[in-house]
Amino acid sequence: MKNTPMIEVRHVTKEYPVGDERVIALDDINLTINKGEICCIFGPSGSGKSTLLNQLAGLEKPTRGGIRMDGTIISSLSESQLAQFRQNSLGFIFQAYNLLPSLTALENTAMPLMFQGMAKKKRNKAAAYMLKQVGLDNRMGHYPNQMSGGQQQRVGIARAFVSKPAIILADEPTGNLDSKSSKEVMDMIQDFAHRFHQTIVLVSHSPDAAQYADHVVHIFDGRIVKEEYRDPDSHQLVEVLHSPQKTACSASSIAASQ
Repeated sequence: MKNTPMIEVRHVTKEYPVGDERVIALDDINLTINKGEICCIFGPSGSGKSTLLNQLAGLEKPTRGGIRMDGTIISSLSESQLAQFRQNSLGFIFQAYNLLPSLTALENTAMPLMFQGMAKKKRNKAAAYMLKQVGLDNRMGHYPNQMSGGQQQRVGIARAFVSKPAIILADEPTGNLDSKSSKEVMDMIQDFAHRFHQTIVLVSHSPDAAQYADHVVHIFDGRIVKEEYRDPDSHQLVEVLHSPQKTACSASSIAASQ
């Protein structure tokens, strides 16, 4: 099957002013993530991986360059347009779960559908289905403080997938979990991604996450230094050294590449 780009990052640079200097958090990043891929982004603290995820989420705009996701050039959108794009195309899984303490597991899971304007009965039915898929059919009426960390992250997964978004962004989703819960969470993410043919971008510092990836991106000092792709025949990760092109860059370069 032909690879179809779902995410295209072209010559993205992100700079922050620090006193009289400018710190380069991302330096001419070029990256393509195909539809249906599980892409893991690895790097040490301060490498730029979280900044890259923020760019993909539209939480920050690049200083230079452009990003296209699910056919939309998000780096050119206004804040209201970005909010609409996130609502329609993105799901999020967080390290700290980010569940609302005053809502039950069912209500937390249904929240993305509420923002989409879905009727309560219909969204609760969809949320209940997803909670059953993550093994929490007996916890739907429980509040976050009545659940373990692993159970809370399962709710986070159900919430991320409930609206069947094209892309899931996961920020250290196993960072607060023990090894058993981490494996269970990653197994679920992989299963749902393959079942619904969704694209996953996963930021992690754990090499164990690589076993779930189709595409591994290594970032260091704001630059991609290596990429690995899973060979469909051997199922092994094959290394491809990264050699970014230094050319003129803008958001319009993405539109021109269509």
